[in-house]
Amino acid sequence: MELFSGSWTSLRRVVAELPDDAFAQSSGCAGWLVRDLVCHLVIGAQDVLITLVTPAASQPTRDAVTYWEVAGAPPTGDDPLDALIVRLAAAYEEPRLLKFHFDGVGAAAGRAAQLADPAMRVSTRDEVITAGDFLSAYVLEWTLHHLDLVAHLPGVAGPPAEGLARSREMLEEIAGAAFPASFSDRDVLLIGTGRRAPTGAERAELGSTAARLPFVVG
Repeated sequence: MELFSGSWTSLRRVVAELPDDAFAQSSGCAGWLVRDLVCHLVIGAQDVLITLVTPAASQPTRDAVTYWEVAGAPPTGDDPLDALIVRLAAAYEEPRLLKFHFDGVGAAAGRAAQLADPAMRVSTRDEVITAGDFLSAYVLEWTLHHLDLVAHLPGVAGPPAEGLARSREMLEEIAGAAFPASFSDRDVLLIGTGRRAPTGAERAELGSTAARLPFVVG
């Protein structure tokens, strides 16, 4: 729960402090500008709110790791939902309007997470998961998107170290493979999820794991 709050608070703070011209820069998500990514984060905050008020009576079918599905290729930005995000983001017209909406929904999601009983069972994506595991799963979501947000914004603060470390652990569990200890948590997440290609030296260190890349979580 603390990692969720720390990761989310850090991401919200970065968005709040972005200058207007940053919203027109490319993000680390293929086909998305920073404004598109922030619009996606609004949808993510709404998902947190909806899930935390959707109780379930049956036993959990997923945990923080198995919540994620793994695809073999990164998104291209051509998916209909991805295209919808771009149109929604453009509709805000001014960055301050998008910031205002994100701040309000984001703060509500943060408060809902703090008030949630970690043992409460909730339903999302036709699965049952405890609120604690659901929020833990979202540490990976926030951390990856924080990396996406700052991908082309030098000087803007990245995700907190604790969130990076936990997200690395989760990705290694999801992948069923340990990345070399010499790799930073940031590089593991970027390389492991296909956000950047490994160098020749990194590929050599990865060994047989290199042939399995990327592990695209969603």
